[in-house]
Amino acid sequence: MAKRSLQASAEGIRKAKYAFKLKGWTQECLASEVGLDTRQPIWKFFSGKPVERYVFHEICNLLDLNPEEIVQKPDIELATILDETQKNPTDIDALVQKARDAYYEKIQDQCGTLYVLDIAQPLNLDELYIDVNILEEITSQRWLDISELQNFTVNRNNRYSSNQSNTQLEFGRFALSQLHQERIAGERAALKYSKLMVLGKPGSGKTTFLQSIAIRCNNGDFKPDCLPFFVSLKSFAEDTNASANISLLNYLGQSAKTCEILEQEIETILHYGKAIILLDGLDEVTNKESDKVIKEIRYFTEHFYKNQIVISCRIAAQKYKFKGFTQVEIADFTKSQIWAFVEKWFLSTAKAYPLRGKVLAADFMQKLELPENYHIKELVTIPILLNLTCLVFQQFKHFPRLRSELYRQGLDLLLVRWDEARGIKRDEFYHNLSLLQKIKLLSHIAASTFARSSYFFSESQIQQLIGNYLSHLGQAPTDVDALQLDSKAVLKSIEAQHGLLVEQARGIYSFSHLTFHEYLTAREIVATANRQTLQEFATYINEKSWREVFLLVAEMLYTADDLWLLMKQQINILVASNEKLQQFLRWINQKASGINRVRRRCHAIASYHPASVRSFYFTLALPPNHSLAGNQSFTLTLDKKFAGTLVVDLALDLALTYALTVSLAMTADIFFQRLSAIELSLDLEHLLGQNPSLQTSLQNLKNQLPHFLEGREAVKAWWWANGETWTEELRSLAISKRDIGYDWQFTENELESLQQYWDANKLLFDCLNSSDRVNARLRQSIEESLFSNQ
Repeated sequence: MAKRSLQASAEGIRKAKYAFKLKGWTQECLASEVGLDTRQPIWKFFSGKPVERYVFHEICNLLDLNPEEIVQKPDIELATILDETQKNPTDIDALVQKARDAYYEKIQDQCGTLYVLDIAQPLNLDELYIDVNILEEITSQRWLDISELQNFTVNRNNRYSSNQSNTQLEFGRFALSQLHQERIAGERAALKYSKLMVLGKPGSGKTTFLQSIAIRCNNGDFKPDCLPFFVSLKSFAEDTNASANISLLNYLGQSAKTCEILEQEIETILHYGKAIILLDGLDEVTNKESDKVIKEIRYFTEHFYKNQIVISCRIAAQKYKFKGFTQVEIADFTKSQIWAFVEKWFLSTAKAYPLRGKVLAADFMQKLELPENYHIKELVTIPILLNLTCLVFQQFKHFPRLRSELYRQGLDLLLVRWDEARGIKRDEFYHNLSLLQKIKLLSHIAASTFARSSYFFSESQIQQLIGNYLSHLGQAPTDVDALQLDSKAVLKSIEAQHGLLVEQARGIYSFSHLTFHEYLTAREIVATANRQTLQEFATYINEKSWREVFLLVAEMLYTADDLWLLMKQQINILVASNEKLQQFLRWINQKASGINRVRRRCHAIASYHPASVRSFYFTLALPPNHSLAGNQSFTLTLDKKFAGTLVVDLALDLALTYALTVSLAMTADIFFQRLSAIELSLDLEHLLGQNPSLQTSLQNLKNQLPHFLEGREAVKAWWWANGETWTEELRSLAISKRDIGYDWQFTENELESLQQYWDANKLLFDCLNSSDRVNARLRQSIEESLFSNQ
């Protein structure tokens, strides 16, 4: 019996489209000539889908084609197989199982190992793979404006505060996850969608995700009734480059043929939708071959639509959308995923010494959680950068002190090495720019936006910066419209090929990591460093968001003597206009001088670091509710001699200040419960051996206090009547005998200025210690002048 429908072969479609083009018709026009009410059968004909026999012949006649040359010839062996499976559906299951058994080793060889950058030996996929999370909403397709994105930085500037918690630090990075993007496990997404386009940034784990699906299917853990195929689209394009008409079906058939599976059997499995087709790296296909590869994928996916098909591509590299495919995005690693990856990484690279691997992994995560390593924590949310950081940690057993070197390596990895290691040559609009010029361009964009506190910027803003840079090189067209097009092409190349600029919402960009934004800004400052630029840079010393940039500039500058002096001048300016603050600084300086005079009179071996004593009194005098009040960690950092025990005078002042603070906060209602605490706070005989007068005065104050045996109400009544006077006597005694206890009555603005002054002094100290090239005499001079307007 003749078939009721016919379909065109691949060669027939090519001939038909050529003839159709010569006619100059539209599909609607051709449909009308055939006598059809809709162009749907015409579209099916040109798509290689079956159409009614009379329609097929009429189209061929109108296009002056011989139907016998256009029709898809039936494959006798395939037809026999299909006929047999239709008679007995269980035969298809047997065929799939037979193919799975024969193809098993092929898939294991293709997908079972990972070649990790800078690790000599390949690793088993199961040893390292962490199931990715999937975002069902593409980041770049969200309709948001810059103000909304800025609101979700979760007080990013607060990450630099000296008293912040690790929880705050965890969100120092752009907290875009707060935008309520739903995440699902990668395998769940693969089960949920039969046609999946997986997008992701460079090094985000796209290829590994597809490999894991293939291996899990191969092992019977994921769709065990299907046959998996893994295809590198780069290899497919290269292997079929010489062919006029490429065929994914033939490519799969040739691959299966090496495992003694008939091509007709593969086509049968595909017709029944019993295959999982994993097409990896659409972005790795060159522009020259891209159109025909996309055309073939489109034909294949429409022809064998019953199968599960997953395609991976870099997020900004391919704008073509395949019909019926759901686009998803690989999410950055969460904290738990980072921990799981790190543990697997150190165990798999230290196979002979598993205990050593476990210790290193635990040490890595412990150090990663330290506040000073928040900048590294921002980077390792992407597998490729996490792998680099693990390599560095494995070599040195700690994170590098010079963070700029780690950032430089990360930048080099994304710009060059990741593609080079896999033999990928991309079509670059800006290929005529050298690597150094690309870095300079990124540095120019970073510094220009960072100076305006623009962590997110519109597409037009960034294109203008690119255009300015290209004009500076003399490589830009003079026509404004042409320059805009060139700038847009450069932006898309940076985004797609390196992932350093990311579209966070429609038309809104940011650097992929705040750390890279800071590093490239620092690099631009170092590259253009002179007295004028450094002086302008120093004016940002009280801006918390610039702290990391200062530290990076300090360690990258070959000589930073001018920077230290300019920073010190700027610190002095912070409080120069406020007489009360000047008086406060004179007081802490006098206290520091007095302490060291006492030590010299007592023939102490050495004086205490003057800046450490000044920092001690700085925090001692602040209101008790201030974040820095009583915080002596920086004091101990400045002078390690304090770590053992405080000098008697400092200990005495600390104890008296505590007693006064407790008294000032006292109320009549709680006085009875706190009475013994006040008495103990005045029990300072062990510190008053050299000061009998003060000991007598304090004892007199203690004698005035009621005894708790008098009862709660009597004690409460005493505080009502005498508490304020007693506290003022204690304050007067502290002022007259120890020159402490002043009520400075700082305003909110003054307290903010003092916080800025403290942070700036600490930043200058940290910058000095982050540089290996500091003049010893200058270092000593600046360190000793900290917290002093000298």
